Amino acid sequence: MRNPELARFFRDLAAYLEMDDVPFKPRAYEKAALAIESCDRPLAELHLEGGAKALCTIPGIGKSMAEKLAEILTTGKCQAHEVYRRRMPVDLAALTAVEGVGPKAVKVLYDHLGIRTVEDLAAAARAGKIRPLPHFGERSEQRILKALTVVQAGTARQPLAVVLPLVEAVAETLASVRGVERVAIAGSIRRRRETIGDADLLAVARKAEPVMRAFAGIPEVASVLGRGSTTCSVKLATGLQVDLRVVPAESFGAALLYFTGSKAHNVVLRQLAIKRKLKLNEYGLLRGTRRVAGRTEEEIYDHLGLAYIPPELREDQGEIEAARQGRLPVLIEPGALRGDLQTQTNWTDGADSIEAMAVAARTAGLEYIAITDHTVSLAMTGGSDATKLRKQMREIDRLNRKLDGIRILTGAEVNVNKDGTLDIDDETLAALDVVGVAVHSHFNLPRADQTRRICRAISNPHADILFHPTGRVIGKREPYDVDIDTIIATAKATGTILELDAYPDRLDLRAEHVRKAIGAGMPIVIDSDAHSVKHLSFPRLHGIAQARRGWASADDVLNTRPVETFLGGLKGRARSARSRRA
Repeated sequence: MRNPELARFFRDLAAYLEMDDVPFKPRAYEKAALAIESCDRPLAELHLEGGAKALCTIPGIGKSMAEKLAEILTTGKCQAHEVYRRRMPVDLAALTAVEGVGPKAVKVLYDHLGIRTVEDLAAAARAGKIRPLPHFGERSEQRILKALTVVQAGTARQPLAVVLPLVEAVAETLASVRGVERVAIAGSIRRRRETIGDADLLAVARKAEPVMRAFAGIPEVASVLGRGSTTCSVKLATGLQVDLRVVPAESFGAALLYFTGSKAHNVVLRQLAIKRKLKLNEYGLLRGTRRVAGRTEEEIYDHLGLAYIPPELREDQGEIEAARQGRLPVLIEPGALRGDLQTQTNWTDGADSIEAMAVAARTAGLEYIAITDHTVSLAMTGGSDATKLRKQMREIDRLNRKLDGIRILTGAEVNVNKDGTLDIDDETLAALDVVGVAVHSHFNLPRADQTRRICRAISNPHADILFHPTGRVIGKREPYDVDIDTIIATAKATGTILELDAYPDRLDLRAEHVRKAIGAGMPIVIDSDAHSVKHLSFPRLHGIAQARRGWASADDVLNTRPVETFLGGLKGRARSARSRRA
């Protein structure tokens, strides 16, 4: 059994315990689930080597939890989980994935209406059966209906972070097939779209049939949907459709350009070709029947009088005119980031210690990291009050004296109250190196109220960064309704930085918002929102691509700069803490 499956057991147990109003234990099981997911080694392997005792070496896993893990790994079941599941036979993971439906709501829905599945929930909401229930009401029912549309729309498309490793594994296997000279991933994956409907692969080979036969036999393939002389479509076990096209080397660039898209981008390219009395298709750039370009994308763009356009920009959003005029930005590269400004530790809802996060950041090549645990009003995370924050500052001072090669910045992810005030006093905030502010509640305020709330929060003289500015969770929660132009204008006026949260479920800011911000002369930061050392790779793996889609260069991203230059780019107020730690 894989680590994510083991973590699911513990998340279910946390939910069941919450339903029963058991204090403290639900959060402990949530943190344990995160630690299980974050563990670099398969727990099955660890258990095989040292039994339950070895499982106790995982942070947050005590003797009782280790015994449960050993039971699951040995029998495939957990008695405690089975007892709860018999009492509450619901699709817990699917129901709690609906925004606004927590464990206690699941219990009410099951007890009163017998709701077990998302389909049951949708039917009950459409029939108006939810509004009379305790703690619900008509507004709650409407919010559930809205959230269900998000969940159901997400079933047709999968997040890039889920799809990419699967497709990369298939591509790697295909590249090892005899006769295959080259394999490339095309389509919306190559353009790094946030969600993916299907995947496109190109392979260069002289003979197509052996390649397609090998492709159809890859272990990840569940069924073959169709085959032609040079094409093969399959469905993976995950449900993802993958289409393979085998092309000759002389057409590879043209095919890669064509199948990368977008369609709108390709239409404009074809129109440019026609104006030059050429024809552009997946076989090449042709003058009559003669191929004048096609081996590489670069030579096709060059023949059309354009600079090479990176795949992330190919959306017909002005990139072709910019390429013609030599105005394309030099996009940020994955190795450009020097710091990470949003990380959580086991002081609140993270899995790892401050020191572990700092050492992992140093290993990843970063020069500085801000510790931004949640604050007091986010009680479910064990958020920090002023006293706990000051204690954490002293611990960070101690670690900075101990560790070389990494600077730990003091910080907090400060909760924004409903009225836009912050839940930590200004004197404490002034002592921190980095103050991030974030909305974690009241997502459904009217547009004007939500915008006013956020603008008030970022107008606080101590608010440096607005974390995950629109609050969306891809496939689960829509962004809250805000006037992003007003927020960008207020951020610029107050010197507040907007964050691109690289956590793959968020990718917030959206690419178009990144472009608006940098177009307004606003720098951004790209952060991991890490709750584990394993999450520190998110900016490199996901955040950079999103920033590139927003036309961002390294100069547009504040945490590409050395630490003192970065700190100097925050709000212009004197902080004794900064000078003391410099």
